[in-house]
Amino acid sequence: MITETSAVAFRQNLGEMLNLVQYRNDSVLIKKDGKPVAALIDAQLFQRIRQMQDRFDALCKSLASTYDGVPEDVAMAEIEQATRLARRETGAAWRADGRLPPLPLPLPLPLPLPAKASAKAPTQSAAKAKTKSKSKSKSKSKSTATATAKSMATPQTRR
Repeated sequence: MITETSAVAFRQNLGEMLNLVQYRNDSVLIKKDGKPVAALIDAQLFQRIRQMQDRFDALCKSLASTYDGVPEDVAMAEIEQATRLARRETGAAWRADGRLPPLPLPLPLPLPLPAKASAKAPTQSAAKAKTKSKSKSKSKSKSTATATAKSMATPQTRR
């Protein structure tokens, strides 16, 4: 369990917090102004984290030396391909051992719906007729707009 506390409360209850961590294997998240700033964890967990960090650093150093002089995009593509292959192989082995559930079967593609006789698709000639009528209405609106602009441009006298 993770107990959250403020820095002031932590300082006032240090003995109690140490007992939580030592005897109950809890962790304490210490906050200052509502933001996490530190954590009190069990010494064994801290040791495991340090070992993992050391291993991670060694792996990074090994990868860096392996791909020294190789363009980054080429190296990353190769690493991603190797990662995908390793995950696929590991997943297959774990599924065979029963440690992972089987992959779900892909869903079948939906069958096309039969066309209804009353809802026929418009023919090409009908589509062309609609296009022609739209272009005619556009040209009419353009000529009307031009005539309106011309009439506004001519000065009118007030009476």
